[in-house]
Amino acid sequence: MNIKYLYLALAPLILIGCENASDLSVPSQKFNPIAACLNTLPDPVRVEGGKAQIGSDRAYPEERPQRSVQLAAFEIDASEVTNGQFAIFVKETGFITEAEKIQAGFNAPGGAVFSAPTVSNPSWWRFVEGANWKHPEGPESTIEGKAMEPVVQITLNDARAYAKWAGRRLPIEAEWEFAAKAGSETLFVWGNERAPAGQEKANTWQGAFPVQNTAADGFGSRAPVGCFEPNTFGLYDMIGNVWEWTETEWSDEQSHVIKGGSFLCAETYCRRYRASARQAQEINFSTNHIGFRTVKI
Repeated sequence: MNIKYLYLALAPLILIGCENASDLSVPSQKFNPIAACLNTLPDPVRVEGGKAQIGSDRAYPEERPQRSVQLAAFEIDASEVTNGQFAIFVKETGFITEAEKIQAGFNAPGGAVFSAPTVSNPSWWRFVEGANWKHPEGPESTIEGKAMEPVVQITLNDARAYAKWAGRRLPIEAEWEFAAKAGSETLFVWGNERAPAGQEKANTWQGAFPVQNTAADGFGSRAPVGCFEPNTFGLYDMIGNVWEWTETEWSDEQSHVIKGGSFLCAETYCRRYRASARQAQEINFSTNHIGFRTVKI
């Protein structure tokens, strides 16, 4: 297996002056009682077609140049596909995800899981045997009681299979970005400040990545869908929470574009919690911070 994309972030972190790196570990998820998370899933949203401004000249080189594209109207899920939705799909079809099968190069089923680095183990990504959509962080973790959280440990083919079953498909990058921007022309969908008046607008990382997450937004990991205000199109979590698969190839058919950033995006690293941001992901390997949503013409 070609794992170059999985391990782009595996370079050792030098913990200068940290005698006990465990003191800086990621806190367990805490719920923000102020956040009004969704109790039920909203209906998909119809996005009218037209000329769309895609990309940006203001940020990472891979987003350039900003350009115009013409899009037909489409319908898009208002939220990321959840554990509850994916469980229905699996129950009705018997589908087995790729993470539940033997992974080439590891000789075991599993997926990539983020963990805070330490002096003895400076990498923040590791392969965890037994990690899959039902056990996102490994066999000891569970999605029980988390039906409204976005499903993760999903490969491109897993996402495609769900979309086909639902009579839908994955969005192309331009559709996804157009829907995420919702007509905005600012750096962030909600304005030019990441956290206006100190108010976090999405589930991202606050603190010194990758060793300290203050969880100022109320969440140290994935949040249930819809805990933050939707954009003006009525779409939730287009920014942050989990990255989302698209049908757009990155440089070849073995890697595709993912969009939106995740709970692991920080001001000091991976500032990709913007609609125009994009990143490559190997199509046949899963992680605990990538999910998806679907569209339909």
